[in-house]
Amino acid sequence: MTVLTTTDAPEKAEALARGAVGARAAACAQITGPVTSVYRWKGAVETASEWQVLFKTTGARYDALETYLLAAHDYDTPEIIATPVVRGSADYLRWVEEETVEGETVERETGE
Repeated sequence: MTVLTTTDAPEKAEALARGAVGARAAACAQITGPVTSVYRWKGAVETASEWQVLFKTTGARYDALETYLLAAHDYDTPEIIATPVVRGSADYLRWVEEETVEGETVERETGE
């Protein structure tokens, strides 16, 4: 699955990405930005520059990723949206699975 969040600074986006990958809650995270977000917050329409972080994880590790994001994020109500991956490269999806095994280091065959 992919999981999307946003934050207000590139340094914060990288910290969220590195923390999730380091904890094996995600195999990979991609940072895009800045993007312009327009949203309603506490009765007012706001506009802000944000950085999107797109995490690649598995359904089995979603709860760990969500728990991490809620604890590490500085927004009162961070955007956390999960989208299932319906199809994808078998090798890539296997890699995501291997890289999100909690508490294990998985050695990949290099073919060398």
